[in-house]
Amino acid sequence: MRQLLLAITAIAAITSPTLSAEPIVGKWRAPGGGVVKVTSCGNAAYCAKVITGEHKGKSVGQMSGAGLEYVGTVTDPREDRTYNGRARVEGGQLKLTGCALKIFCKTQIWVRV
Repeated sequence: MRQLLLAITAIAAITSPTLSAEPIVGKWRAPGGGVVKVTSCGNAAYCAKVITGEHKGKSVGQMSGAGLEYVGTVTDPREDRTYNGRARVEGGQLKLTGCALKIFCKTQIWVRV
């Protein structure tokens, strides 16, 4: 019984930080193969930075929101152009849309790493 209690306590301690984090926080693989890390960057905002691949070190977005829906800006690292954007977490995927003039939009699907 004591071992069971210790095992449950250990599992709870390991998983608690994950359960309290926003769904957008974590590492995501972009379609080009690079990995993007999304972290909290203050004032209820989340910042995205490329951590592997050709554009390593570049900031590619800042979003705010909670739950599964986020809005903010996204930056195309190839051209360093910033667009209005929105993101939605759907299971192990992040659906990210950037729009210019609100009518020219492009969506990418990122997969959780």
